[in-house]
Amino acid sequence: MQAPAIPANELERLHVLRALALLDTEQEERFDRLTRVASRMFNVPIALVTLVDSDRQWFKSCVGLEVKEMPRDISFCGHAILGDHTLIIPDASKDDRFADNPLVTSDPHIRFYAGRPICTPDGFKVGTLCLIDSQPRAFEDKDVDDLNDLATMVENELAAIELATMDELTDLSNRRGFTMLTEKYLNYFTRHHVFASLVFIDLNGFKGINDTYGHDEGDRALQTFGKALKQVGRSSDIFARLGGDEFVVLLANARHHEAHIYIERLLTHLDTIRQQQRQPYRIAFAQGVVEFDPQVPKSVEQLLVEGDALMYQLKKLTQR
Repeated sequence: MQAPAIPANELERLHVLRALALLDTEQEERFDRLTRVASRMFNVPIALVTLVDSDRQWFKSCVGLEVKEMPRDISFCGHAILGDHTLIIPDASKDDRFADNPLVTSDPHIRFYAGRPICTPDGFKVGTLCLIDSQPRAFEDKDVDDLNDLATMVENELAAIELATMDELTDLSNRRGFTMLTEKYLNYFTRHHVFASLVFIDLNGFKGINDTYGHDEGDRALQTFGKALKQVGRSSDIFARLGGDEFVVLLANARHHEAHIYIERLLTHLDTIRQQQRQPYRIAFAQGVVEFDPQVPKSVEQLLVEGDALMYQLKKLTQR
């Protein structure tokens, strides 16, 4: 059996996947409708919308299977997300990659598989819309086109979810997206005893940028700052614009002192950008840092409230 390889952009791919906040959620009619249509259209007993996580494939929608997930190392979908086109396996029992796969040699006795990668608007392949049959079968070009049409509908649903949890101006998470994703992170950190730090940020003098240089330049300043947050951070961190000129970063596996190192690097990076772009203003900010202790866990809202309070204290000190 050949286990699926790991994509070169795996860390970024997983971050995008988890930012959707779909893993381990309840069934939704908008996805279930599409797997029902796929099952009837292609006359297959199994149709799935899968999300390929770090060590499993989880089924957001499932027709014909009782389980909700399977190990990634035996998954067909793990192979499908490695390519740009529909992966078609007419008879898995005669394919060296899958002939001795437990999904072929035992229940559900896969013979036919067709999986079309599902991409986010940024092009990250987070899962598949796939068809499975226990009988070998052919898959014609017209079938590929029809499956592609259904997969595009799944992608449209993902895009709608992403827009609902993303800030359009900065391409960071919005408050809703940050809360949904951070809740999952904090649950994981609590179970696995991982520390983290939340950095609550408020820009200083942002109104002056708008008043002096105009709102278009103010928007560019927000975009520059949002981009800088990600450039200085890691793919495992969560970045969000809460609204206006307020931002927040959750630094995974980082203690309080490491959060301050991040802040210093951010300040240095912003100065470099200012010099390179010859900005007539400096993007400055005040911040509040709250450490998440897995032994005394706090909710997302508690961390935000504490971070906001600490940021406000610093802002008052700097304005004296």
